[in-house]
Amino acid sequence: MVLFDVFETMLQVSELQHRFVDVGRPPHEWEVFFTRTLRDGMALTLAGGVRPFGEVARAALRTTVRHTLSEQALDYVLAGFRELPPHPDVEHALVMLARARVPAYAFTHGAASVACDALDGAGLRTYLRGVMSCESIHAFKPPARVYHWACQQVDAPADRVALVAAHSWDVHGAVRAGLLGGLATRLEGAVPDVVARPHVAAERLDVVVERLLALPA
Repeated sequence: MVLFDVFETMLQVSELQHRFVDVGRPPHEWEVFFTRTLRDGMALTLAGGVRPFGEVARAALRTTVRHTLSEQALDYVLAGFRELPPHPDVEHALVMLARARVPAYAFTHGAASVACDALDGAGLRTYLRGVMSCESIHAFKPPARVYHWACQQVDAPADRVALVAAHSWDVHGAVRAGLLGGLATRLEGAVPDVVARPHVAAERLDVVVERLLALPA
């Protein structure tokens, strides 16, 4: 079993920059906004009282733009999550898993319906057995219980499940929870020294999958 993180691993969140420009904001704010959303979601998970991804993202967007946008403009930016294009290495990775008869699932923080719409639009959902969101257990990654819940959903022990992501903190959480970890380094350039070592790492997602498939059974 392979679980794929969705946003920035499968889909290009950087494309939100165009929507920021459309509402009169600098294009680089997409990254500040997305990073703040993940940070706040993790903090709320740790402290207790986490809210759904959409609410956390909306609050993070308001903060990022310093409360200068109307509710309609916020809606317009956030709607972009449903229309993100895929990274060019994703489809080949999914095809390789399909040919090897290894089930693949999407595993996201955000609402499953948003992820489904985005993956449908990107032409990727047909390769997936399912789309899971840790909103179902009121948490953001990376606490161990989140990955263990995902393993329960696919009815497989942790050591037979791999988590593939372009975020080293996500792979770190999975490895610490007993899963296999595959890191696509195209965002970070290399494996950071401070995280648990992934079982495989490569710049491209399809190479990560190729190396996972080559691991001893």
